Amino acid sequence: MFKRMFNTRSLCISAMIAALYAVLTIALPVLSYGAGTGWECRISEALTILPILFPEAIPGLTIGCLIANLLSPVGPMDIIFGTLATLIAAVGTYLLRKKPLLAACCPVLSNAIIVGTVLSFTYSLPLFFTMLQVGVGEVVAVALGLVLIGALKKTVIPSKLQA
Repeated sequence: MFKRMFNTRSLCISAMIAALYAVLTIALPVLSYGAGTGWECRISEALTILPILFPEAIPGLTIGCLIANLLSPVGPMDIIFGTLATLIAAVGTYLLRKKPLLAACCPVLSNAIIVGTVLSFTYSLPLFFTMLQVGVGEVVAVALGLVLIGALKKTVIPSKLQA
């Protein structure tokens, strides 16, 4: 797998995913950064399902999240732990790729626990409720991601197999 991830095509796919994640997050700051309320639904998190189809998505998602979190109002906590949550989610999604619904639980759980804890600590919000809020937002984003995966399987994957 790792040898395959370091060719030009794979690096380009990772870079495109990183750029798309960062732009989607930065372009919608009220949804993306929770505005101190705990409610957060990053539309970019729909991309966390991509490791089901593309292992190249793992570094792309991680780098895109790191870039987006550099602008987070939460600061260094989000840069470190938010990025870690995305990395854990992406690796878990890849490892469970043969069971898409189970794979979809990885981003939800990872972000609900890690990002929920960071937001709770940063904004003095109740821990369990903040985890629940982040988890609900993540479920919405992951549901969009599952739709995206379905569309990619019908369009991109057949052409990928022919190449």
